[in-house]
Amino acid sequence: MSQTPDTPTSRETKTVQAMHAPDTQTGAVIPPIHPSTTYLRGAENELVGPTDYRRPEGPTEMQAAEVLAMLDGGADARLFPSGMAAIAAALESVPTGGHVIAQTEMYYGARLLFQRAQRLNRITLNLVPPGDLDALTAACRPDTDLIWIETPANPSWAIVDIAKAADIAHAVGARLAVDSTCAPPCTTQPIQLGADLVMHSATKYLNGHSDVLAGALVTAKADENWDTIATLHSQTGGVPGPFDTWLLLRGLRTLFVRFERQSASALFLAKALKDHPKLSAVHYPGLESHPGHAIAAKQMTGGFGGTLSIQLKDGYDAARKLAASTKLFFQATSLGGVESLIEHRKPIEGADSPCPSDLVRLSVGLETPEDLLADLLQALDRAN
Repeated sequence: MSQTPDTPTSRETKTVQAMHAPDTQTGAVIPPIHPSTTYLRGAENELVGPTDYRRPEGPTEMQAAEVLAMLDGGADARLFPSGMAAIAAALESVPTGGHVIAQTEMYYGARLLFQRAQRLNRITLNLVPPGDLDALTAACRPDTDLIWIETPANPSWAIVDIAKAADIAHAVGARLAVDSTCAPPCTTQPIQLGADLVMHSATKYLNGHSDVLAGALVTAKADENWDTIATLHSQTGGVPGPFDTWLLLRGLRTLFVRFERQSASALFLAKALKDHPKLSAVHYPGLESHPGHAIAAKQMTGGFGGTLSIQLKDGYDAARKLAASTKLFFQATSLGGVESLIEHRKPIEGADSPCPSDLVRLSVGLETPEDLLADLLQALDRAN
């Protein structure tokens, strides 16, 4: 599908132009939406185009997947109707009784999915603290099939050294999967650091406009494990709709500039808030005081992201009041959109979550950063 010119072009240029693939029939510069579910065959039953049916992949999905595979430096990519659907497909590729290692601190929905599979005796599971490579090594077994890491880890923003985690996984013959939702490929390419599989909740930074629910898996190799995932993807019909896919493709075209601005604004806020008298902690990997800063600087080369978390000295009630007192930040779930969001995270994740009860998560959008700071300061004044 790609019509990329022979001249050398950067990943950003290819992304902005959606792989330089205008519509050849009409000359339209913007890629068209292909809602058709079925596609023609010729007189000899040969396919006229690249597909016969949209359940595995239609033309719109193929183009978006091609852009994502290019961005992550992978051999192939598949789109799913949500990030959780992508995680479920990766988990389903683990053989029955297989051993999985994941993190104590990670997106809570993924942790609950892994724990459910353990309760059903589908897998055996060990959880280790993010970034604790000694604990990760100790948890590995000869039958370990999948190691699942998330970096930065949501919502603590703990950092995991991807390259070292890959070495640990491969030493026991396991696959390393990285949830890179909060470090999209404009800043981190886990496959280039040794990962076998990358998952994105495309709802977040990849789309960037809070109007698409989608997920993606990108593989380093088109191997037997990937064939299993691709078969599951097709047989379960785990594909997003064509309009959602087109919106994702549209959002991807501005990923680099959005992420750069959001990272700069988040760093501005983190620096401005780190010594605030009502806060006990500011968690952001762009701060030099962050325990994972050196590793983050090595593997997040395009910015440290637009998400940070703060903790209130006065505890749960102060966190609840802060989240309800902003005037520009919207109190809502999600991250990575152009509008800034604030959320008291513990009530969302539930009593069993390791998330601190005084933690508030901020997703920084594209508003003027000084306006966002003024909004947070007035809300902090009211959060007694």
